[in-house]
Amino acid sequence: MQFIDLQAQYKHLKKRIDARIQTVLDHGKYIMGPEVQEFEEQLSPYVGVKHSIGVANGTDALQLALMALGVKQGDAVFVPTFTFFASAEAVPLLGATPVFVDIDEGTYNISPDSLQSVIETTLEEGKLTPKVIMAVDLFGLPADYNAIQKIADKYGLKILEDAAQGFGGSIDGKRAGSFGDIATTSFFPAKPLGCYGDGGAVFTNDDDLAAMVRSLHVHGKGKDKYDNVRIGLNSRLDTIQAAILIEKLVAFPTELIARQVVAERYNHALDENFYIPVVPKGCTSSWAQYTIRAKEGGRDEPMDKLKKADIPSVVYYGKNMHEQTAFAELGYQLGSFPVAEKAAESVFSLPMHPYMLREDQEAVCTSLMDLYND
Repeated sequence: MQFIDLQAQYKHLKKRIDARIQTVLDHGKYIMGPEVQEFEEQLSPYVGVKHSIGVANGTDALQLALMALGVKQGDAVFVPTFTFFASAEAVPLLGATPVFVDIDEGTYNISPDSLQSVIETTLEEGKLTPKVIMAVDLFGLPADYNAIQKIADKYGLKILEDAAQGFGGSIDGKRAGSFGDIATTSFFPAKPLGCYGDGGAVFTNDDDLAAMVRSLHVHGKGKDKYDNVRIGLNSRLDTIQAAILIEKLVAFPTELIARQVVAERYNHALDENFYIPVVPKGCTSSWAQYTIRAKEGGRDEPMDKLKKADIPSVVYYGKNMHEQTAFAELGYQLGSFPVAEKAAESVFSLPMHPYMLREDQEAVCTSLMDLYND
């Protein structure tokens, strides 16, 4: 059994993807070829934004968004501590400081209450200038942007939505990637919408921010790539990856429905003995991961049970950002973020993809429930 079965998806889309790749091979425009613009033009109406800019990967997308927002040394960027390293990593690359925030116990997303408290503490200390809230849409579920926007407005902060996992999720019909001032996503193969290599995108409704990102992602170009008006990056979405993503985006709405079916089966089978994912009213998840916690005991026993049945399970994430060696100089201590620390010690994720066979999912659930039937 595969944790994420990319081969099953490829077999389903093989003819269309192969034809798209062959077209690129025929025209030979491997960098910034026509498929990149075609994909961007399809991406914008799907997400619900004016501008979509394809870039080399999700981490670059975060860095480019922060650069476009003018983040610099002395600035504070508020980041949930329970996330993938790239979210926090992009901040010090610009000389700014990631200021970590605890999470909501049910959704695993950034806690608005903790966010407000951390902002107040940062202002009182006076060492950093609060600049940006980076909200991460973890495991496929958009963060609480209604609450986050109110906090941003109160303190005059910008919002960067990290929708690397959230792409395809929504709040009241508004899709991930369309929240805040600027948003990013990743097309890493394991993401809900993934390519066959690295890829990412930046989204915004702000014309000036879009123009800045378009300059920055091609060496800070001006009127052309040999007219360099600022320091930028070399971060372009590969033409072949764009061609693949065009076809995957066509299939994506159907795949989201299939992901929801898989999630609902897990919910029904596991609710009694596990803390299943919380999806607030009005929200949808793209189910980048299906993450649970045992109501009694830790994760070792259920993960061992799955392993003995040749069923994969993965821990996302076993170490918070404030615990990472790379951020040791920031001086955080264990106990600083109790909800996130509890999550890191207890969560584990089950196989999840839109082509998952029902019998495979039943095998997962049976193995877990056998723990409580012995």
